[in-house]
Amino acid sequence: MKVNKKMVVQAGLKLLNEVGLEQLTLRRLATQLDVQAPTIYWHFKSKQELIDDMATMVLAEGAPNLTPARNTTGWKTCAATFGHGLRKTLLAYRDGARMVAGTELTDTAYMKTAESIAAKLLDHGFTVRQAVVLLSTIYSYTLSFVMEEQAVYPRPNERSPRYDLKLRSTRLDPHEFPILRQAGPILFDKFDRRYKEGLDLILRGAEGSAA
Repeated sequence: MKVNKKMVVQAGLKLLNEVGLEQLTLRRLATQLDVQAPTIYWHFKSKQELIDDMATMVLAEGAPNLTPARNTTGWKTCAATFGHGLRKTLLAYRDGARMVAGTELTDTAYMKTAESIAAKLLDHGFTVRQAVVLLSTIYSYTLSFVMEEQAVYPRPNERSPRYDLKLRSTRLDPHEFPILRQAGPILFDKFDRRYKEGLDLILRGAEGSAA
């Protein structure tokens, strides 16, 4: 079977879901595709090159999630949809946020969507700098949020034993850490609610930038 670059990237994403980012290797991927390792190295000289293309594919596939389903004139709706859509996109793959972080995109599919969202912000009185800072803040918040979320839940509905809420509470002295004892369920459970609350704080802070 002749293997092309797109097939390697798709197989890489499948393997990512099975073994996680740290266990993903080019040699393991070659075994998955039933080819010799040099076949993979022909397309990708390193694991980072592969991850760059994997991240590019994930963000391109998720681009429709980043804009409202219906045409809207509200900048808050556009910015909020960007955040919620990005989180959904990252959560679609095991270690999705860690995989995307720090990558160099290899095509402009995601960038075109980001450009259109930024243009909406400019239409509402944001300067280029304000639009870039707002979207990059939402991007960074979402990326770091999902990294933490996927540490707690490496797989959907599969909580890591390292984040046992009862055990965490018993380790904190109630007199010394009365607030942090209550913080566990807020920090490490009900992620949908906390993500929305955090994003709302960001958007409220940006209100003064709109015309």
